Amino acid sequence: MLNEISYSVASKHFKAGRYTEALAALNELIDAKKDARTYALLARTLRQVGLPDQAATAYELAYQQGGMDAEAHLVNSIKLFYECKQNDKALALSNKLINRFHKHPDIAFIVGKLLLERGENRIARTLKNILMKSDNIDHILLGARIAITTWDVFDPSDLETARVLLSRLPRENAVRLMFLVFSRENSRFDNIEIHQPIIDAAIASGDTSFVADDGTFFNLHWTGDEHLNQLARSNTPFFTPEMTARRRALPHMWGDKIRIGYMSSDFFDIHATMKLIRRVLELHDRDRFEITLFCHTDPVHLQMNEADRSQWGDVVTIYDMSDEEACDEIRARNIDILVDLKGHTANNRTSILNLGAAPIQVAWIGFPGSTVNVDLDYAIGDPYVLQDSSKPFYYEKFVRLPECYQPNDSVNRPLAQKVTRAQVGLPEDAFVFASFNANRKITPKVMDMWCEILKKTPNSVIWIMQSSPYSSANILKKFNAKGIHSRRVFITGKLDYELHLNRITAADLGLDTFPVNGHTTTSEQLWAGLPVLTVKGTNFASRVSESLLNAIGTPELVAEDDKDYVRQAVFYAQNPDRLKEIRDRIDANRFVTPLFDAERFCRHLETAYEMMVERAKQGAEPDHFDVPALPKRDGPFLER
Repeated sequence: MLNEISYSVASKHFKAGRYTEALAALNELIDAKKDARTYALLARTLRQVGLPDQAATAYELAYQQGGMDAEAHLVNSIKLFYECKQNDKALALSNKLINRFHKHPDIAFIVGKLLLERGENRIARTLKNILMKSDNIDHILLGARIAITTWDVFDPSDLETARVLLSRLPRENAVRLMFLVFSRENSRFDNIEIHQPIIDAAIASGDTSFVADDGTFFNLHWTGDEHLNQLARSNTPFFTPEMTARRRALPHMWGDKIRIGYMSSDFFDIHATMKLIRRVLELHDRDRFEITLFCHTDPVHLQMNEADRSQWGDVVTIYDMSDEEACDEIRARNIDILVDLKGHTANNRTSILNLGAAPIQVAWIGFPGSTVNVDLDYAIGDPYVLQDSSKPFYYEKFVRLPECYQPNDSVNRPLAQKVTRAQVGLPEDAFVFASFNANRKITPKVMDMWCEILKKTPNSVIWIMQSSPYSSANILKKFNAKGIHSRRVFITGKLDYELHLNRITAADLGLDTFPVNGHTTTSEQLWAGLPVLTVKGTNFASRVSESLLNAIGTPELVAEDDKDYVRQAVFYAQNPDRLKEIRDRIDANRFVTPLFDAERFCRHLETAYEMMVERAKQGAEPDHFDVPALPKRDGPFLER
């Protein structure tokens, strides 16, 4: 009875706004009786006097007492811990509601935000549908952001997620860009043809503010305008030039050897990146360079690896490390040049670079453009992909290798074995155009050009590798709508690497995409002896195939413009003897020209590293430079 009276007194003080008196009464009461009701009133009172962290603890104690309101007390505790930036505590308590997030979308919102901040995007994805069903627009926005952050986990429902959000915010072009991302992923040309002109019109009117909300990777797929590419920066770490100045001012001990650190999530032998750079890593001169791989590869992928990774360098696993821990590990190894192999692609750790991990920080191979908003000194390219006109649109200084920025492993990849048309389900008597690029790269404009080519070459077919059944159905639908019968369109699925190389030999001419070209895909086609037709580009991503084609000695396959692309495709279909001459040249040049010469590439790359270090040792700021070419070889670099 005394306890009840004391609680009543405390409650009256609280209701009257006499919070100091309420606290005094509650403190006396808690000494005598600890129950959920008392702790809950204490929490409300503490919040009123400006002590939210203590209120959060009081709500947690109320929850621990059990009772009908325990879940409500837990929810209040999580919200207050989050408000007080005690994120670890908020997440830990949220685990107790893991099966009831659908009842508490506000908690799902908190958990989703924290998981994204920690880079745990895959886990955050489990909350997407809960957030999208909420009536709170902020919850819906976060659900869409989770979807866009985990775009590489293909889910056709993401398109509906983006559509719902756009219907709620029809004037938000940032949301429209998100909708277009998933439309491209599903090859929904109808959506693109309606909404891309709205984006283009806004930009033409002078409004580019919303482009900053576009993902840097996604931006490349709809524009080759380097100014617009530079504006896109969503989901990238915070960066200021002052970070660069502080990093370069840190003391550093140079050694007799140059210490190179490569950072990637792709250090397993079947990944496309390793199909390119593996031999270069094996060929590094260990008398002049120490090579360390800072590996944040998913352990699931490592289970598939069959290569001896010790041949690539000293492997340091940073997968489970925080960014700060990974940065400390890199500094502890006194790395001279840290090379990021990911850029703005899936599963990157670019935030480590913004912590000042090494005196020289470099972007190479992973992302075909400026790694905006990240503390980098240099971007490695070549004279084709990094032209002088691009310099104003890059924070990084250009390091241009003399022949091609992209290496290729000619030792650890199999040679293609020819297959018959019948083996891959193609007609024997038709000219076969082929595209093995990701379907998201196939724009409505590219589709229109392909349809024009097919109409002008009635004895031809087109062979396309599908990214998903949804994309293939929509691609076929688009061809039909443009007057191309389904019997002229052949859709093929993905195959194991060696089988994929073999099937390439059944095609006559590869048709490139733009503004994003084939990268590894173009190299694979050339390795298998297939000529690839491309167009001169306007930014890095649209100039990659031009670089590769020049490196294997077939510059004529780089069309001057769209009309020339169509003209050449038609010409080669009508003049197969001229195409055979190019194909024979590709076969003859495979082990002679630079494209697949990994040893020559490695020496050029090492020269680039030495030139970077020499500038740094002299105290000079990074600047653009071109690496001089080694003398041309007088014979094959490899016999296979």
